[in-house]
Amino acid sequence: MEFRAFLLKYAEIGIKGRNRYLFEDALVEQIKYALKRCEGEFAVRKEQGRIYADVVSAYYDYDEVVENLKRVFGLSHICPMIQLEDEGFEKLGEEIVKYMDEAYEDKGLTFKVNARRARKNYPKSSMEINCDLGEILLEAFPEMQVDVHKPDVMLNVEIREHIYVYSIVIPGPGGMPVGTAGKAMLLLSGGIDSPVAGYMIAKRGVQIEAVYFHAPPYTSERAKQKVVDLAKAVSKYAGEIRLHIINFTDIQMYIYDKCPHDELTIIMRRYMMRIAEHLAKEGGCTGLITGESIGQVASQTMKSLLVTNEVCTLPVYRPLIAFDKLDIVDIAEKIDTYETSVLPYEDCCTIFVAKHPVTKPNLQIIKKHETHLDEKIDELLQKAYETQEIVTVSAV
Repeated sequence: MEFRAFLLKYAEIGIKGRNRYLFEDALVEQIKYALKRCEGEFAVRKEQGRIYADVVSAYYDYDEVVENLKRVFGLSHICPMIQLEDEGFEKLGEEIVKYMDEAYEDKGLTFKVNARRARKNYPKSSMEINCDLGEILLEAFPEMQVDVHKPDVMLNVEIREHIYVYSIVIPGPGGMPVGTAGKAMLLLSGGIDSPVAGYMIAKRGVQIEAVYFHAPPYTSERAKQKVVDLAKAVSKYAGEIRLHIINFTDIQMYIYDKCPHDELTIIMRRYMMRIAEHLAKEGGCTGLITGESIGQVASQTMKSLLVTNEVCTLPVYRPLIAFDKLDIVDIAEKIDTYETSVLPYEDCCTIFVAKHPVTKPNLQIIKKHETHLDEKIDELLQKAYETQEIVTVSAV
């Protein structure tokens, strides 16, 4: 059976009251963006609290379409369906029999008809449609049985301007459409955690920009390309991402020369947060995103996070804060970032790790040691801003 249309359902958007149309419109745009990655042409439309994607071209790849729609935040379910004209109930019965015959090779199944009559001038009630179509199916396929509690197949029939029939319900990713909750800056490294953090925040409707700290010659062009590839993987869910690539070498070396080595990670992290916040404010972002998880490394102890946060005036969102590594890896594998993340190209955070980093930093001591940088740090920061590379990353 070739499906020529998809019913696309949302869940959380439905409780948005008077502003619901804004979320629906944003979801429609995200669906269009996802379908641009697919072969074929599609028309996306809203109709009476429903969103539909119709196949316009003669050919399309069903599996490709479903795979891309499963990455659209805001969709709760994806339902491939057939669309029928209202040519009378007898004709509807014939089409239902044809649908079940083509969709299910094994007829030894249980089913339930679930009719929804949005068009109230239809001559039969929902209950009458359920009973009459059920009877037609039992006559056509005697091996089938009705089960109103836990059927193998829930046959949905929606009576609207057209008649829509579907029984396959594919789970969507849930969440909210990207762009409906503002914008935030993701500190994106080449590791496992930060791409997952970006994915999780985007799922709540946040548009993402990203910043990567590059340290040539200590980090290679392959390390930079790895981060671009990770951003592209996240963009399949989050939409287009503006990636800022900051040359961090001079700042890192200056910190290395002037500050105690057991505090290197914390002080470098504080300057990364300062730079990220500067870029965030320039780009209209209202928060920062990191992939930190309590206790995972020395810079992610409670005291270390407290010291890192002190330099920020914007809120810092840490969606992985209570996750263990296996939880994070599971999501990374699900969103296809894990294999890229574990490629053996070092980033600037791992190159300059101290042998015995401080795990309980004292804020006042850290700030005192940062005064050793006063002579040149502002100049180096300005140079980093002026020499940044900006890459627009898109999955399309």
